[in-house]
Amino acid sequence: MSFRPRWVAVAAALVLIVLPVPRAAEAAPPAAVALDPGEPALIRFRLPNEAMLQRLVAGGEDLAARPRTQNGAVLADIVVDDARLAALTAQGAEPLQVIQRGSSGAARATRLAAQADTLHFLQAYWWTSNGKTFLQTQVATTATDDPDVEITVTWRTADGATGSFPLVRFEDSGEYQYHYALPQPMPAKPVQVTAASSLGGTSRAITPAVWPGATPPPLPAGYQKDFVDAYMTPVDIKARIKRLARQYPKLVDVINLPNKTQGYRRTAVAYLGDPNAAAVIVESVAFGDQGMNGVQVRTVDPGAANRPLSATYKDRVLTVRLATDTTGKTISTTDDVAAFISARYPQRFRAVVEEGSAGLPMPVAGPARLDDGLQGTEVPKGPWTVQALRIGKTRDGSKPGVLSYSQEHAREWATPLVTLEFAERLLANYATDPATRQLVDDVDIFIIPTVNPDGANYSFNDFNFQRKNLVNHCAGATRDPRYRNSWGVDVNRNYTVGSYFDGYVGASANCLSGTYAGTAELSEAESRNVIALAKAHPNINLAMNVHSYGGYFMWPPGAYKADGRVTLPRPSIDESKFFLDSARRIVGAIATERGTVTWPSYTGPVADVLYSAAGNSADQLYYELGIDAWDFEVGNDRWNETTQQWEGVGFQPPFDEAHAESQEYANGLLELVRVARDRAAAEQ
Repeated sequence: MSFRPRWVAVAAALVLIVLPVPRAAEAAPPAAVALDPGEPALIRFRLPNEAMLQRLVAGGEDLAARPRTQNGAVLADIVVDDARLAALTAQGAEPLQVIQRGSSGAARATRLAAQADTLHFLQAYWWTSNGKTFLQTQVATTATDDPDVEITVTWRTADGATGSFPLVRFEDSGEYQYHYALPQPMPAKPVQVTAASSLGGTSRAITPAVWPGATPPPLPAGYQKDFVDAYMTPVDIKARIKRLARQYPKLVDVINLPNKTQGYRRTAVAYLGDPNAAAVIVESVAFGDQGMNGVQVRTVDPGAANRPLSATYKDRVLTVRLATDTTGKTISTTDDVAAFISARYPQRFRAVVEEGSAGLPMPVAGPARLDDGLQGTEVPKGPWTVQALRIGKTRDGSKPGVLSYSQEHAREWATPLVTLEFAERLLANYATDPATRQLVDDVDIFIIPTVNPDGANYSFNDFNFQRKNLVNHCAGATRDPRYRNSWGVDVNRNYTVGSYFDGYVGASANCLSGTYAGTAELSEAESRNVIALAKAHPNINLAMNVHSYGGYFMWPPGAYKADGRVTLPRPSIDESKFFLDSARRIVGAIATERGTVTWPSYTGPVADVLYSAAGNSADQLYYELGIDAWDFEVGNDRWNETTQQWEGVGFQPPFDEAHAESQEYANGLLELVRVARDRAAAEQ
């Protein structure tokens, strides 16, 4: 390392640059300065006076750059080692800044050793899926603030094979979490892993543990399964619920949940004018199916001078007569027409100016036909009663209760297949399988196959990626039909604990956002229904919310505040152990179907393994009602041996994949019931 040329001067020829200093700078205390033994450094000193500078120059001190004065003191940049730093400090020189450190042998080695980080494995698990062995690791470094730290994991198998792979840094909400990699294919069972970082840190060698390390009892001969053979719309689901209640009257109650949803309905809308030039959006106040689909609206030239803006509504036609000037020319603007329609017919129509059309002359246009735009002709249009199945030999609240609910998000078509396959297995095997009979006798089971039927109907018939419900809280220009596929409330952001309204991350106040939280906590019928069912049946102490996709298994906390990534309170040590131990059992049950393994890195609290989900249902069930609540994300990534890549399956995979998901995750729900039974037995 080289420094600037030594500044040489004689005392008689000393020239100082005098610089004023702001008062704030004068008051700021200097940072502590320390050097390792033998370490050279270029340091800026404040000398008490010019006389000391002259002594240093005369003594051949290694000065770099021209000294300068500040308020009577002298600033000088001097190359020193630790001994010289101590000597100058003793003479009254005050070190202000280490401008540059040197690199001399022992000092450099000492410093590098001090910089080495400490590494620790947070996870090291292996498993076998469909004949292939995988290893997954997470490693944390103490160099949390260094974004350039590189960590490599080295592995060894029982037969002596070795290899390595790099990890990548993971931050969440600006906070370092760990370094990780996706599951890595192994030639055999790994027996040792170590980690090393670019800072010189190394971990201790550890032996990876088998994941999940739990296997349920085998299904008996003659066990009945595979009860789903197609995707099911809410109409199909309602018919299936009705059939199960009729077929198994001694084991099933159907619960009509108290809050009717809006239904598969929307207001009727039309563009009056040319959306590419000048237009007004006219919308019915009532829903389209309430007699407003097909209503026409038009603007006309009255054909006379000095006419005011006026309108008539007759025979399902709204006619707006534009205002004219003294020459008979129409003078109404788009703003005039929109405001007039809304004020003249507030119980029937609302109107806004189409974006980009404000203040433009309103053309003679129409007639335009209002329409709700819904394509599902076979879907009932009225308010929808959400239904739950209650399954059990004893359904009086005396048995431990388990709640499973699905399709909070409309586009997750595979999730009702899971809950209905689960229900069918319990009922069909009750008479022939003693293990199933014991579960149904000992546990009170509640199932909501579709929490969000309106959004699901829209997803099946209009826009398959619809996530939210159909309630449109947008106002003004955001009610433009071009945004129709973005309307609605995210049901799983509308609950009360850790909500957007309390400052938690993961939901939005934007009505067009995919995570729109609604106008207030529990503003939506769909979310109120889930909580109403749980409150009405206080024997429910376990719950599973079935989502897709990605292959996650999660529990609270599910949300945090951004500043400092402060989560909702963590479960106790005992509760955390119960969550994880139960997860291992359930993940093991899922894997028995076709070898699908939910990754250990995808198993844990929602806020840690997925993201912050402000106002989700599991948090409210857990923190407010004391229910141990989990979340599935069915649809695990699949390993492609040809490409050596993990591949996602999506919200609506080909039915063969969705069918397989229903079978394996129904296994998981059955294990959840066993967990409930076993815990109740242990508490007796």
